[in-house]
Amino acid sequence: MIMIEGADFFIYPVDFPNTANKGAVMLNEDGTYSVYINSRYPACQWPGIAEHELRHVIRDDFYNGLDIRFIESA
Repeated sequence: MIMIEGADFFIYPVDFPNTANKGAVMLNEDGTYSVYINSRYPACQWPGIAEHELRHVIRDDFYNGLDIRFIESA
């Protein structure tokens, strides 16, 4: 389990159009984060997908200026 001090996040399973992406995370206007998990993947994979997305928050990937290909490979 990931704990992010001072950050609130909400996790939502969503039926993505395909399996190209396992999940996504978005910064909301109020400073919270929404984590979207592709519900086309088995529920047993959802915790790992959520953890991957929350690591973007921990690493400050919204603001670090790195190329998305590098961010996703890390």
